[in-house]
Amino acid sequence: MTAFVPLQKSANPPGNRLKGQRLLVTGAAGGLGQTLCEQAAEAGAELVLLDRKLEALEALHDRIEAAGHGQPALYPLDLLGAGPDDHVELAQRLEEAMGGIDGLVHAAADVGEPAPLELYDPETWLRTLHGNLNGAFLMIRACLPLLRRSAGRIVVISDHCGRAGTSAMGAYSVSKWGLEGLVQLIAAESSAANPVAACSVDPGVMRTALRRTAYAGEMADEAPPPDAAAAAILPLLDPAEPIINGGQYSVTP
Repeated sequence: MTAFVPLQKSANPPGNRLKGQRLLVTGAAGGLGQTLCEQAAEAGAELVLLDRKLEALEALHDRIEAAGHGQPALYPLDLLGAGPDDHVELAQRLEEAMGGIDGLVHAAADVGEPAPLELYDPETWLRTLHGNLNGAFLMIRACLPLLRRSAGRIVVISDHCGRAGTSAMGAYSVSKWGLEGLVQLIAAESSAANPVAACSVDPGVMRTALRRTAYAGEMADEAPPPDAAAAAILPLLDPAEPIINGGQYSVTP
């Protein structure tokens, strides 16, 4: 059963709540992804940063290292062009290098080109759905055996337009609806023999490049930075904290 659960924004330091947790973060070079990775590193997590933007990944790696939080691994991968074998190879490398993972945060997303449905470009529609939804399926499918062994968690970053109809959000919105369904499927297939928990999170309004593309008329400083939203999401990756399997979380002010 779907559970709608508020997550309170928090300014509290993360402490060492994620010490020893092996986390893969997709979309690590994005606005929320970068902030979440920096906070997770501060909390003691062992990170693999995945994104198509190598230069941004390297800059994030250097910031985390300079802050004294270790050296995260980098994995450049474009989900739009990656096929099943690429994801299987990723899972194999994670097992060889780290012995597996304890958590997967899927934050990678492409907003496409917001437009009314009648005017939406078919090629953009197909490309956005493939990168956002099929890419998530291939990633999660490949990593499930690793997460099963660690009784791990999957946190999928969603959006309000993936839970309620939103004008002109097109393929991005539909892909988020699909991700919500994927989370429900994973939760439904969870069992004592397959102890993987999954949830989705609507992080709310944040100052990110994705939002600037989606809401071009909005002033940049109208939206808050993603720091507080990332801090609210962090406990979902803490094995000591309870999580609602299939829960639809929303970050609240």
